[in-house]
Amino acid sequence: MSIVAIIGAGALGGALAHSLARRNRVDEVRLIDPEGRIAEGKALDILEASPIEQFSTRITAAATLAACAGADVIVLADLAAGGEIAGEPGLALLRQIVRLDTSSPLLFAGGAQLDLMARAAGELHVPARRLIGSAPFALESAVRAVTAALLDASPADLAIGIAGVPPRDAVIAWSAATAFRQPIAAVLAAHQQAAITSRLPALWPPSPYALASAAARIAESLANGSRRRYTCFASLDGKGRRGAIAAVPVQIAKGGIERTLDPALSPRERTVFENGFGYAS
Repeated sequence: MSIVAIIGAGALGGALAHSLARRNRVDEVRLIDPEGRIAEGKALDILEASPIEQFSTRITAAATLAACAGADVIVLADLAAGGEIAGEPGLALLRQIVRLDTSSPLLFAGGAQLDLMARAAGELHVPARRLIGSAPFALESAVRAVTAALLDASPADLAIGIAGVPPRDAVIAWSAATAFRQPIAAVLAAHQQAAITSRLPALWPPSPYALASAAARIAESLANGSRRRYTCFASLDGKGRRGAIAAVPVQIAKGGIERTLDPALSPRERTVFENGFGYAS
């Protein structure tokens, strides 16, 4: 039985719970928030949609962190009364989670949680394999959507990666990008690529719906295993960059990151990528 616990019943947490439920690929979603009545209300709302959307995922709600114990994946989202889980309050909450559960992967679903993820590794000594941030996958989706609109194409026709630390030190991997299974330079001129790149900071952080969709895919992969590669925040310790966290391609296995991969970048793109490592050092 696969269980995903979502900490926070704010806009992101609620959208994530609904996304996971309607995809019907995990058995139970636990929506946890100190504002227990809000969590219960959202869980009930999602449950009432199940006959229409034809999913059987169980949705439960709780007001205490004890409910996350035993979950296959623990997702940090946003509190109903406090926004994204981050900063000192987020670290205090994370300490409690780590005391309750010492094996489940911790998925950071928000766009403002990179520092919290770094502190989980550096101060709480959570193994790198258990720490993953899904927001870069949402940013990558936004880049594909913008590019597809420019080309009057479907995002499904495009393969475009990002790497680094958004918003300032992220890079679009145009050198390896494809459109219609050919190098994207064949259909997207250099000045158009530059225009999209200039918009990258404005696309960060992604919207709650994009963040929720990205986190749902990663949570499913962590709960059930996957052969796909995703662009996520991950520790680069194993790559000789101690303490660094950046958006890179990762391969996910059940329970955590199986492999962290080097992104395919041109020399110029790699320079921008390397410049972002000071964020989490």
